[in-house]
Amino acid sequence: MRRWLSLLLWSLAGAAMAQATISPQGIIVNPTPGDLTVTVWVDKDPGRSGNAVYKIGEPIRIGVEVNRDAYVYLFNVNADGSVDLILPNAYDRNNRLRAGEARTYPPKGARYEFTITGPEGENYVLALASLRPLSLGEIADVKSGRVNLRGLRNLSQTLSIIVRPVPNREWATDAIRYYVGRRAPPPPATGTLAVESSPGGAKVFIDGAYRGRTPLVLELRPGMHDVELRLEGYEPYRARVQVRAGQTTRLSPRLVRTVRTGTLFVDSSPQGAQVYVDGDPVGRTPVQLALDEGTHDVELRLEGYEPYRARVQVRAGQTTRLSPRLVAVVRTGTLEVTSTPDGAEVYVDGVYRGRTRLLMELDAGMHDVEVRMDGYTSYRARVRVDPGATTRVYARLTAAKATLDISVNVDAQVFLDGYFLGKTKNGRLVAKVSPGNRELVVLAPGYHVYVETVRLDPGGYHKFVVRLQRIR
Repeated sequence: MRRWLSLLLWSLAGAAMAQATISPQGIIVNPTPGDLTVTVWVDKDPGRSGNAVYKIGEPIRIGVEVNRDAYVYLFNVNADGSVDLILPNAYDRNNRLRAGEARTYPPKGARYEFTITGPEGENYVLALASLRPLSLGEIADVKSGRVNLRGLRNLSQTLSIIVRPVPNREWATDAIRYYVGRRAPPPPATGTLAVESSPGGAKVFIDGAYRGRTPLVLELRPGMHDVELRLEGYEPYRARVQVRAGQTTRLSPRLVRTVRTGTLFVDSSPQGAQVYVDGDPVGRTPVQLALDEGTHDVELRLEGYEPYRARVQVRAGQTTRLSPRLVAVVRTGTLEVTSTPDGAEVYVDGVYRGRTRLLMELDAGMHDVEVRMDGYTSYRARVRVDPGATTRVYARLTAAKATLDISVNVDAQVFLDGYFLGKTKNGRLVAKVSPGNRELVVLAPGYHVYVETVRLDPGGYHKFVVRLQRIR
């Protein structure tokens, strides 16, 4: 800003990038920007409409902000094409800004100020941010603020050469327009472009210049504009839209995911298993498939074997291998039968299978088990045999009752081991009693007591005939 400012600055330190492009307005544009962004504005236009008007003799302050630590270079291009270096300058040589830091030049309390000196017309402030210092020594003098070239396009072309060694993701530009004049010119008619995308967060380029991320609302000059949306993992979207003055043009594309494929090879032991990928049948092992990059659910099925399931990651350009050993289906289980006392007969589903203790293989399912032993009450149970598991049955057998049949020549009372068993009726008593050696006592008034130790066998039938002798 030679005539534009009463005091000025300038210098840049070295590094650069790949091939930059120049927008139709003559502004340098990064063709493949990274995460670095820089924003510039003037104090009369913090909303960046580009229509601020300054009168000759008025002071002006310029604001700038970056989202990452970066070196910032500010240029003013006057209406007559002359170029001034704003930052760095003779008073502010530190042009490194912190991420999120917004600075205004000149800052409060500075020993200099910027004053509008003309000529009247359209001016631009161009901001260039770089993660590396740049060298501007051949085009600008920091001490005087002079730049030895003219015009916005010439400045942009020269800067595109300076940044060429710097990777594209490490530099960014921005520009703001303002007017110099005694009277404010009527603001040019603009239209609104509202850009959304599904998914959101796509980078938006208007006429080759990066303008932000979706969703985004912009004020643009009427006419045709080239719009491009870029999002990692999705195909670029391009459209040419017409913006009309005073109207809103909406653009809401659904981005198409970039399809990248890899190979999945599936085998099994034994082979011939049906293969399902994400629920769809795709063939029998061995089989080789081309799949989209990402996670897939795989299932193998073969008659007589347990299903096999796995989740695999397929990577683009690579082969993922899956070769499981299938596990045969277990359709039988084990039945173990023990008893007290041991040696009892075991019947399963009515069929004799042996004596306790007994182990046997049975089909899975429900089975009827019976344990028998002479002189004991049979044990019965219905049990479930599970595949591959052991089902245990323990039978505690109870000795069977003995039958005691007593005939007495007179009606008498009968005792067994001192306990009253009953009274004969018509000279007879039949009773079920516990087996073993028992003491039998028969009593009748006026008759001698009958006492005898008897052995009663489990389940046995024992008949006794007792003739009582009358007491004389």
